[in-house]
Amino acid sequence: MAEKEIHEKPNPYQIAVEQFMTAADKLNLDEGMKQILSQPKRELTVHFPVRMDDGSYRVFTGFRVQHSVTVGPAKGGIRYHQDVTLDEVKALAMWMTWKCATVGIPYGGGKGGVIVDPKQHSLTEIERLTRRFAAELSPIIGPEIDIPAPDVNTNSQTMAWFMDTISMLRGYPVPGLITGKPIGIGGSLGRNEATARGLQFVTREAAKAKGMSLQGARVVVQGFGNAGSIAARLLSEDGAIVIAASDSRGGIVNTKGIDSNSALRYKQEHGTLSGFGGSDDISNEEILEVECDILVPAALESVITTHNADRIKTKLISEAANGPTTPEADRILFEKGIMVLPDILANAGGVTVSYFEWAQNIQGYYWAEDEVNKKLERVMQQAFRDVHETAGNNSVDMRTGAYMLAISRVAEVTRMRGIFP
Repeated sequence: MAEKEIHEKPNPYQIAVEQFMTAADKLNLDEGMKQILSQPKRELTVHFPVRMDDGSYRVFTGFRVQHSVTVGPAKGGIRYHQDVTLDEVKALAMWMTWKCATVGIPYGGGKGGVIVDPKQHSLTEIERLTRRFAAELSPIIGPEIDIPAPDVNTNSQTMAWFMDTISMLRGYPVPGLITGKPIGIGGSLGRNEATARGLQFVTREAAKAKGMSLQGARVVVQGFGNAGSIAARLLSEDGAIVIAASDSRGGIVNTKGIDSNSALRYKQEHGTLSGFGGSDDISNEEILEVECDILVPAALESVITTHNADRIKTKLISEAANGPTTPEADRILFEKGIMVLPDILANAGGVTVSYFEWAQNIQGYYWAEDEVNKKLERVMQQAFRDVHETAGNNSVDMRTGAYMLAISRVAEVTRMRGIFP
């Protein structure tokens, strides 16, 4: 823990730009296109008052960044966290552009956030905050412009309030303006598991490519929220053995295996995984260094850095979180022969099923869950093959391969459309 506190957390936007430039240079992208694609199209910062339950008022700061709308509407989540910054939101919006392009869905990238610790507020305060934030964003949000979704500390209920607020302002229901909604108001079946299921599909493909078997593969999951806990369960169903898992308060390790369903029930009852029976406690930093076959970082950004990359002992990293690995760490891992399935590929199942949700909303026609999952599997399998082929043909790591693929696709659309006026 002390080591993490000594080292300043890298700026996520600088990381995003560096990752972009690495791939853009390999693509021999011209300087003009680099300038266009390395900066967001629009950044909105709002300061808005919210009435607290005691009758007082507090002013909160929120952001919405649209990195690109060249391929289609901006797409990306809204997070509530006390450490949200504009640079973080800009980075996440850029990553969303490449994520959508990697899996070939017709969206650009967007992201939003509010500086707030939701644990310090009641549900009614969070509802009022959400509705006011939605009203502030309403001029730049819509099915053809920018389509938000849940992210850190937001969920389907948050999206329901968001959709209702803008629908009331417009005078009619607009289900397609946001995804990750409850099923009853236009949400898609399969959306809750989509991020983890997409990760499962690409992890299967990566294991085949490396000649690994998922049967008996040892898995470590840092971050036991929605994506991490479901990924643990799905990989277990493929025969893998979860040997360590953690949440924001700490983690557990048991080399004989951890039942992910029992661990999740324990966390729901106790608010943490620490103390789970038959396991030893371990810190969030130490868990990354547990020897395993598959490491799933499913927490926050920049957890794998130059300070710990040399000590990571795994064959495959599947990034459920956004931006968990710094560029310097990527180079170390590549030299060690560790395949990294980058976030813009590994966790793209969520935005893919969000796209399915939006398409269903536009059509007013809804699909069965097995149909959603089959469509998702086809998209993720093809995306892995495209990235793996690009990386292999250019002798680069999988992240650079994914970036080269995504950037080339967005750049080509930008060139075809030209610059208005």
